Amino acid sequence: MTKIDHTIEIKKILNDVLGLGDTAQCDGIGYSITRKYSELDSVAIVTIILALEKNFSISIKDDEISAKTFDTLGALVNFEEN
Repeated sequence: MTKIDHTIEIKKILNDVLGLGDTAQCDGIGYSITRKYSELDSVAIVTIILALEKNFSISIKDDEISAKTFDTLGALVNFEEN
């Protein structure tokens, strides 16, 4: 999977979890997730993490996650890729 593929998949996850449908404007890797969506609460973050683990067959430990992980779309993509 390329970085573009990962970005598209993560955008889909965000759209689904946050209930944004096809109207989400998560354009560009510098797009701020935390400032744009009030829907991003602790339950949404856990749901996003579970979706990332499932879709990308990865395991994410609690100590790997910080607020910066969810700051921008690019930060979330980079986190998933590492």
